Amino acid sequence: MPELPDVTVYVEALERRAIRSRLEKLRLESPFVLRSVAPAPSELEGRLATGVRRLGKRIVLEFEDELFAVIHLMIAGRLRWRERGSKGVGRIALAAFEFSNGVLWLTEAGSKKRASLHLVRGATQLDEHDPGGLDVMECELADFERALRRENHTLKRALTDPHAFSGIGNAYSDEILHAAKLSPLLWTSRATPEEVERLFHATRETLRAWIERLRSQAGDAFPEEVTAFRPEMAVHGRFRQPCPVCGAPVQRIAHADNEFNYCARCQTGGKVLADRALSRLLKNDWPRTIEEWERLRPKR
Repeated sequence: MPELPDVTVYVEALERRAIRSRLEKLRLESPFVLRSVAPAPSELEGRLATGVRRLGKRIVLEFEDELFAVIHLMIAGRLRWRERGSKGVGRIALAAFEFSNGVLWLTEAGSKKRASLHLVRGATQLDEHDPGGLDVMECELADFERALRRENHTLKRALTDPHAFSGIGNAYSDEILHAAKLSPLLWTSRATPEEVERLFHATRETLRAWIERLRSQAGDAFPEEVTAFRPEMAVHGRFRQPCPVCGAPVQRIAHADNEFNYCARCQTGGKVLADRALSRLLKNDWPRTIEEWERLRPKR
């Protein structure tokens, strides 16, 4: 799922293209994508785009007379920009915003259609789409700590809770926790003030670094290669690959449709955290340390 760094770069690319452009047509290629009843798509047509903003992981296109298009990309949704009159994007198309100077396509790969488009009128209705999480790029340490400790959860869950923090998901929370050298399963109530401060700085520095990296990669082009798995990442999506800091194999915990990655040597004092599904099967045979895990790996 595109998270704060990816969405920020999307917003900046749209600011350079869509603002002060007139929306000539909003075409729904897949009717299910529209999750609202009013205003109708035709009400946005003919109006100037006046702004673009991030709302958590959502992207908001602002139009004249306080009309808004709220796009939630979910896992496989993506945005693409094409010149007017150019070839479309094929069967993955969900909707097309035909501006006077180009076409913004909302697409989604795969069979599970989760991406959504809401059209809303007025700031009050728009606020209903804001999960209310804290923007870590614009807060102080005390605000961060209050949001983190508001409920007692693991650090992993707290960081990815959209009601606690804005725009952080599975991928970048892995990177943040690795940078902070903290266990994803450390309870927020048990984190020391020093650990909270370390997490605060790691969160801001990790997100800022990735925003800059993605900006540089996109350049003046519209960002097309948006993915949660990047080779430059330290641990996310790198199960069994060497940690870039200490060289230990990156570990993974799978839960439901999600998984998260961490380095046991850097983050958990060498302890391999129990995977709920696999450890239940293996019981006492589940490796508890990096050394045990290494002994179980097949020799190449």
